[in-house]
Amino acid sequence: MQQKTHIKKGDLVKVLAGEDRSKQGRVLEVDRDRMVAIIEGLNINKKHSKPTTAKPQGGIVEQEGPIHLSNLMLIDAKSGTPGRVGRKVSKEGVIERYVKTKKKAAK
Repeated sequence: MQQKTHIKKGDLVKVLAGEDRSKQGRVLEVDRDRMVAIIEGLNINKKHSKPTTAKPQGGIVEQEGPIHLSNLMLIDAKSGTPGRVGRKVSKEGVIERYVKTKKKAAK
């Protein structure tokens, strides 16, 4: 069963945990069944490939690995700050996502 996710393809995200902690990247793909996303340039894995007719040399290929969605935080496109995702219904009845950022308390 697929669940609703807070991350979509093309979003700019920040990694919260793991080897690539505090790095940013664009989402290339989201797998809602496994609740993971592939981020451009992050979580690089080396895959050993046998020679084929397409690639007779074979060798070691580096590719992005999946990161669980709970370890990702959406970055606001306008301000560039990461935050939680909220949803609100516009006047036209369309659901819009927005980033909830911390507001500094006045003393």
